[in-house]
Amino acid sequence: MKHFVRNKDIVIIGLQPWYTDIGSNCKSIALEFAKTNRVLYINIPLNRNVIRTEKSIPEIRRHLAVIQGEKDPLEQVSPSLWNYYPKRIHESINWIPHSHFFSIFNHLNNKRFSRDIKDACQRLGFENYILFNDNDIFRGHWLKSILKPSLYVYYCRDFLTSSGYFKKHGKTEEPLHIATADLALTNSTQILQYLQKFNDNSHYVGQGCDLELFDANVRHNCPKELENIKGPIIGYVGNLTTRRLDISILLNIASQRPEWNFVLVGPEDEVFQNSELHHFKNVIFTGKKEIALLPEYMQAFDVCINPQLINQLTIGNYPLKIDEYLAMGKPIVATNTLAMEMFNKYCYLAINQKDYLNLIEKALQENSINLQKERIVFANEHSWKNSVRLIFNYIENTLLSKASNTRNLQQSAG
Repeated sequence: MKHFVRNKDIVIIGLQPWYTDIGSNCKSIALEFAKTNRVLYINIPLNRNVIRTEKSIPEIRRHLAVIQGEKDPLEQVSPSLWNYYPKRIHESINWIPHSHFFSIFNHLNNKRFSRDIKDACQRLGFENYILFNDNDIFRGHWLKSILKPSLYVYYCRDFLTSSGYFKKHGKTEEPLHIATADLALTNSTQILQYLQKFNDNSHYVGQGCDLELFDANVRHNCPKELENIKGPIIGYVGNLTTRRLDISILLNIASQRPEWNFVLVGPEDEVFQNSELHHFKNVIFTGKKEIALLPEYMQAFDVCINPQLINQLTIGNYPLKIDEYLAMGKPIVATNTLAMEMFNKYCYLAINQKDYLNLIEKALQENSINLQKERIVFANEHSWKNSVRLIFNYIENTLLSKASNTRNLQQSAG
């Protein structure tokens, strides 16, 4: 039986603040939650290191104004959705080498965070709320025991413990965190296997895509940077970071196919900024673009690519951009990872650099109206409405199970 969560209060924490200007699962889920519930979205608290190193960033300055009492920490986004800037500064603790002492200071940060959440909930009259944690391993660790929400949900969508910042203490902290959650959810079948090691109430809920934004039926003007390009355009949209992308693939195909044009849309890390790619005449870096402009670029591409680096961080990561490319009807060549197996009927999957050359050529030759329609139909199955419907179903089932267990205990005690 399907259940739908309505007229409840939901508090969301995560690794991305509301003001983030890149696509965010957490924000998309919050917007969908808010269609039938009241939702409070909590921004990441500032720690001392961020204040010291990033205080010139406008969003950080806005947050500092809250801490200094100059601005209201609570902003209303819509009639049923609020965004809150925590007022209490957290200690920078990831440098601590010993896990025991890290845990002590992390508990201190969690207590500060919980006081901010309590303040925000009190202002809005949130009681008996659901606490939804989007992959925040450290700041959410103790919140269930401190805040005692009606339900604590841990949503895991990355193998974060394989990356630098989380690697030191995450491998100890996250399994404990997962085990204490009332419900563990993920958008990756590979991550689901990881969650199930520590929590029996773990479930796959699929992935959503902003199908209104990435709509192939809407015709866009060609971006000015691409107006005078002759020949096929091979494009990538997303963060250009060597933590996730194999830059050697791009270097190889750009050098081997000078008649193809490569358009890379997104912010670059230091390696990309200093790479040889900037000296290639057939490679265009557009820089970071607003989310609303991304469909314009995708529509201009003849083939979309995702030259993903295979490592522990990316192997099970659900590639949201694949759904966005498919929703625009575009042929796709992507690195063959475990997470890409579900797309193998609709994408060309490459194992090595030679595959990329051959498969891009094949994608250019085979593209057709019928294939475009098939891609769009498949992408339309991955809506946020469908994903959140599954989330709601598991939330409601878990709430009913908790209520039943409570009644049984009361009857036994009586």
